[in-house]
Amino acid sequence: MLSVPGAEKNKAEGGKLVKIKMKRRSQSLKDTFSTYHPIVNAVFFCAVISFSMVFLHPVFLAISMSGSFIYAVSLSGKRTLKFALIFLIPMMLVAGAVNPLFNHRGVTILRYMGDNPLTLESILYGVAIAVMFGTVILWFSCVNVVMTSDKLMYLFGRIIPSLSMMFSMVLRFVPKFKNQIRLISNSQKCIGRDISDGTLRQRARHGIKILSIMVSWALENAIDTADSMRSRGYGLPGRSSFAIYRFDSRDRRALICFVILILLVIAGGLMGENNIQYFPSIKVETVTIISLFIYAGYALLCYAPVIINVWEAIKWQRLQSRI
Repeated sequence: MLSVPGAEKNKAEGGKLVKIKMKRRSQSLKDTFSTYHPIVNAVFFCAVISFSMVFLHPVFLAISMSGSFIYAVSLSGKRTLKFALIFLIPMMLVAGAVNPLFNHRGVTILRYMGDNPLTLESILYGVAIAVMFGTVILWFSCVNVVMTSDKLMYLFGRIIPSLSMMFSMVLRFVPKFKNQIRLISNSQKCIGRDISDGTLRQRARHGIKILSIMVSWALENAIDTADSMRSRGYGLPGRSSFAIYRFDSRDRRALICFVILILLVIAGGLMGENNIQYFPSIKVETVTIISLFIYAGYALLCYAPVIINVWEAIKWQRLQSRI
């Protein structure tokens, strides 16, 4: 059997290329939920953030807190842990400790601080509020990663096009402004106009000079942008738009599941299964089969992104094993 020169080498390089593509594909599948349609992402985040702020039941707080933390870690990794240790946990401790100092309602008095009573109800309410704040902050950190400017433009572009266009221009202008001011500052520094050297009067003069240049640049950039938008027909009636997102069957199934879980949680709230009374005394509804069913539904809702990511990772591993 004849062998083609270099065939083995090409085969090895081809196999290496396939492995590289598979590795990149597996990295892109790290967060599958962010690849869903923006409407699905928006419905999910609006639901979990609203429920986290409304329902202060300990079970609901624990589910929402753990779900937001796990999803935030899966998105940002060590940055979330660092953020939690440096900012989130101290903020929650301060919020939980401050509430009993100003809120003295409750019938279970533990001790007196001067003339003001320290009650068990105010302490537990402070803990619940602190956990709620931490949960909402974690969910918003996930929103910041998943809901990109393109998705926000897609969601609000047709409803409020002027506001969405302004938002998009601001997001584009801020980094561009920072780069331009850095460039001008370095240029001024080269000709001896450094704002960090000299007397206070000289530094103020150099700073005003840089500010004047930046204002002129911003106005010229605004005129160029307006001319460019006018030449492309912005604001004309009947102008078409391009969307990179398509609502497919996967998004439809996810949205239907989210709507069902949201209605289940709302029904639980109307029946009082999700509520807790902290003042004047703590009162919690007895745990029933219906309560457990609602807790399970809320857990499925909060853990949905993690479940989707794990399921897609398992499917991808199975596909890799067949190659």
